[in-house]
Amino acid sequence: MLTLPRKRMLKRRSDFQKVYRSGHSFANRYFVLYVFRLPKGEKRLSGRVAFAAGKKLGCAVVRNRVKRLLREAYRQHQHELRDGMALLLVGRRGAVKASGTEVERSFMRVARKAGIAREDG
Repeated sequence: MLTLPRKRMLKRRSDFQKVYRSGHSFANRYFVLYVFRLPKGEKRLSGRVAFAAGKKLGCAVVRNRVKRLLREAYRQHQHELRDGMALLLVGRRGAVKASGTEVERSFMRVARKAGIAREDG
Protein backbone atom coordinates (compact mmCIF):
# COMPACT_ATOMS: atom_id res chain seq x y z
CA MET A 1 0.00 0.00 0.00
CA LEU A 2 1.36 3.39 -0.98
CA THR A 3 1.38 6.08 1.68
CA LEU A 4 2.30 9.74 1.83
CA PRO A 5 3.75 10.38 5.31
CA ARG A 6 3.56 13.84 6.86
CA LYS A 7 7.36 14.05 6.95
CA ARG A 8 7.36 14.11 3.12
CA MET A 9 5.24 17.29 3.02
CA LEU A 10 6.71 20.78 2.69
CA LYS A 11 5.69 22.69 5.80
CA ARG A 12 7.93 25.73 6.19
CA ARG A 13 6.89 28.88 4.39
CA SER A 14 10.50 29.46 3.30
CA ASP A 15 10.69 26.01 1.67
CA PHE A 16 7.33 26.52 0.01
CA GLN A 17 8.45 29.90 -1.37
CA LYS A 18 11.79 28.48 -2.58
CA VAL A 19 9.99 25.87 -4.69
CA TYR A 20 7.47 28.44 -5.94
CA ARG A 21 10.00 31.13 -6.86
CA SER A 22 12.94 29.02 -8.06
CA GLY A 23 11.15 26.01 -9.52
CA HIS A 24 10.21 25.51 -13.15
CA SER A 25 6.48 25.43 -13.80
CA PHE A 26 4.49 23.07 -15.99
CA ALA A 27 0.74 23.55 -16.31
CA ASN A 28 -2.43 22.05 -17.66
CA ARG A 29 -6.11 22.75 -17.08
CA TYR A 30 -6.22 21.04 -13.65
CA PHE A 31 -3.08 22.25 -11.88
CA VAL A 32 0.33 23.89 -12.10
CA LEU A 33 3.33 21.74 -11.16
CA TYR A 34 6.42 23.54 -9.83
CA VAL A 35 9.60 21.44 -9.91
CA PHE A 36 12.63 22.54 -7.90
CA ARG A 37 15.67 20.42 -8.71
CA LEU A 38 17.93 20.30 -5.70
CA PRO A 39 21.65 21.03 -5.85
CA LYS A 40 23.97 18.10 -5.19
CA GLY A 41 24.28 17.33 -1.51
CA GLU A 42 21.09 19.07 -0.35
CA LYS A 43 18.95 16.41 1.26
CA ARG A 44 16.51 18.40 3.41
CA LEU A 45 13.98 19.10 0.65
CA SER A 46 14.56 15.93 -1.36
CA GLY A 47 11.36 14.05 -2.09
CA ARG A 48 9.17 16.69 -0.47
CA VAL A 49 5.86 17.84 -1.90
CA ALA A 50 3.23 20.50 -1.18
CA PHE A 51 -0.33 21.06 -2.37
CA ALA A 52 -2.20 24.35 -2.63
CA ALA A 53 -5.54 25.70 -3.81
CA GLY A 54 -6.28 29.42 -3.86
CA LYS A 55 -9.45 31.13 -2.72
CA LYS A 56 -10.47 31.82 -6.32
CA LEU A 57 -11.47 28.16 -6.60
CA GLY A 58 -14.30 28.47 -4.11
CA CYS A 59 -15.15 27.79 -0.49
CA ALA A 60 -13.02 25.69 1.86
CA VAL A 61 -14.89 22.50 0.96
CA VAL A 62 -14.05 22.94 -2.73
CA ARG A 63 -10.42 23.88 -2.06
CA ASN A 64 -9.93 20.87 0.21
CA ARG A 65 -11.42 18.55 -2.43
CA VAL A 66 -8.99 19.91 -5.04
CA LYS A 67 -6.05 19.37 -2.68
CA ARG A 68 -7.26 15.82 -1.93
CA LEU A 69 -7.40 15.06 -5.66
CA LEU A 70 -3.87 16.38 -6.16
CA ARG A 71 -2.56 14.53 -3.11
CA GLU A 72 -4.11 11.26 -4.28
CA ALA A 73 -2.71 11.63 -7.81
CA TYR A 74 0.76 12.21 -6.35
CA ARG A 75 0.41 9.37 -3.82
CA GLN A 76 -0.58 6.84 -6.49
CA HIS A 77 2.40 7.69 -8.72
CA GLN A 78 5.12 8.80 -6.29
CA HIS A 79 7.16 5.65 -6.94
CA GLU A 80 7.30 6.56 -10.66
CA LEU A 81 9.03 9.91 -10.02
CA ARG A 82 12.74 10.68 -9.87
CA ASP A 83 14.51 11.59 -6.63
CA GLY A 84 16.37 14.81 -5.81
CA MET A 85 13.61 17.37 -6.22
CA ALA A 86 10.84 19.16 -4.38
CA LEU A 87 7.39 19.59 -5.91
CA LEU A 88 4.51 22.00 -5.50
CA LEU A 89 1.08 21.33 -7.03
CA VAL A 90 -1.30 24.27 -7.22
CA GLY A 91 -4.91 23.51 -8.16
CA ARG A 92 -6.67 25.35 -10.99
CA ARG A 93 -10.33 25.94 -11.74
CA GLY A 94 -10.56 22.89 -14.01
CA ALA A 95 -9.86 20.58 -11.06
CA VAL A 96 -13.03 21.70 -9.27
CA LYS A 97 -15.28 19.60 -11.55
CA ALA A 98 -12.68 16.96 -12.50
CA SER A 99 -12.75 13.31 -11.49
CA GLY A 100 -9.88 11.61 -9.71
CA THR A 101 -8.91 9.54 -12.75
CA GLU A 102 -8.73 12.63 -14.96
CA VAL A 103 -6.42 14.36 -12.48
CA GLU A 104 -4.27 11.22 -12.14
CA ARG A 105 -3.81 10.80 -15.90
CA SER A 106 -3.11 14.48 -16.20
CA PHE A 107 -0.52 14.35 -13.41
CA MET A 108 1.50 11.68 -15.18
CA ARG A 109 1.31 13.54 -18.50
CA VAL A 110 2.69 16.68 -16.86
CA ALA A 111 5.33 14.67 -14.95
CA ARG A 112 6.62 13.22 -18.23
CA LYS A 113 6.59 16.67 -19.82
CA ALA A 114 8.56 18.02 -16.84
CA GLY A 115 11.09 15.21 -17.11
CA ILE A 116 10.54 13.96 -13.58
CA ALA A 117 8.98 10.58 -14.45
CA ARG A 118 11.25 7.58 -14.41
CA GLU A 119 11.49 5.74 -17.70
CA ASP A 120 11.51 2.34 -15.98
CA GLY A 121 8.47 3.23 -13.74
